Amino acid sequence: MNAYFINFTNHPSSNWSEEQIKAVREKYNSEIVDVPFPPVSASADESEIKEQASKCVEQICGYAPAAVMCQGEFGLTYQVVNMLKERGVCVVYSCSERRTVEKKTDSCTVKTSEFSFVRFREY
Repeated sequence: MNAYFINFTNHPSSNWSEEQIKAVREKYNSEIVDVPFPPVSASADESEIKEQASKCVEQICGYAPAAVMCQGEFGLTYQVVNMLKERGVCVVYSCSERRTVEKKTDSCTVKTSEFSFVRFREY
């Protein structure tokens, strides 16, 4: 495997389920490389976000990716997805099923959510 699947999120692939890792290997025949999604200041204007996106895209394209999973702050995600697609890069996001369980205790209700990976969907 010499191709790379870039995980451009704040969720390291070391925490992924076996199903998600298997999907990358089967669908993209790739090794996973984590590229952390950077923080985005709420005070940043559109030109600053576009500039940040350009830097991220250059870093990502340095891997010559087979595909990129891009999930993060909406403005930067939008810019990065569009820039990568303009370069012909396959850009995807992860789709999961959420199962929520509520448990009542004497003093409160505790709600927990479990997410199960289902598939990658292309932007």
